[in-house]
Amino acid sequence: MKDVVVGVDGSPASLAAVQWATDDAVRAGVPLRIVFVLNRDPYQLRRFPDPELDDQLTRGAAKVLAEAEQIAHARSGEVDVTTQMLEGAAGEVLRDLAAKAGELVIGTRGMGGFARLVVGSVSMQVAGRAAGAVVVVPHLPDLTKGEVVLGVDDTPECLPALTYAFEQAARRGATLRALHAWEPDVYPFAPDIGYNMEETRIAHQTAVASLLAKARAEYPGVQVIEDVRRAHPVEALASASEGADLLVVGSHGRGPVTATVLGSVSRAVLHHARCPVAVVRPRLDEGGADS
Repeated sequence: MKDVVVGVDGSPASLAAVQWATDDAVRAGVPLRIVFVLNRDPYQLRRFPDPELDDQLTRGAAKVLAEAEQIAHARSGEVDVTTQMLEGAAGEVLRDLAAKAGELVIGTRGMGGFARLVVGSVSMQVAGRAAGAVVVVPHLPDLTKGEVVLGVDDTPECLPALTYAFEQAARRGATLRALHAWEPDVYPFAPDIGYNMEETRIAHQTAVASLLAKARAEYPGVQVIEDVRRAHPVEALASASEGADLLVVGSHGRGPVTATVLGSVSRAVLHHARCPVAVVRPRLDEGGADS
């Protein structure tokens, strides 16, 4: 795994993200890079430049980085930390960083960079468009649950998330719950079409087992629970997240519009999950597209 990058803005959520990222960097044995993205554009609408304001913004960013570095070192004396101030639009800069890092970690709320909603616009944009793994941390869990939940479906977008989830479970010594939720199709033009629910359930279980087979062989030490439910995926994943340390999902967003807002399940999960959520998209070398 490459280095862990965490974006900060001084908000409580971003500082919780620093703690989460520190723990993960230590588990993986990789460096931690703390990044502050300074966007000067909103302050450059004046007719005349203001060097004093520029200096104030720079000093503010340096203060946030120094605080975050202190938090990381207090969390673990083993972590190798570097800090970096970058300039530009936060979403674009963080998205580019995610494509090159082992994972990018961000908080859900911020005073100025990240969110203004339950999950902020920048967090959504980065999670929806960045190649690789983006971990969105709403808060630091109080207790370790010992379980990683993976949302499983039968699409190619699921495979990078599957690999990431197994890696996380292996490093944590945690159980992996591979959760596949399904609902029978409903055809308004033919409402009387019937289903053999038992056959359908077995078909879903067989598909999940087949999808997991390779990863289970590569990670024999990971205990896996194959959890196949007849339920709405968002409801099932949100419920399972209450007993998890991390929830991992793929993203089905495609193209410049859908990628920005994520797939419907991933987007809803980010709003309703009770634990940190990793949204994992294919990288360019895995057939992904930076749309």
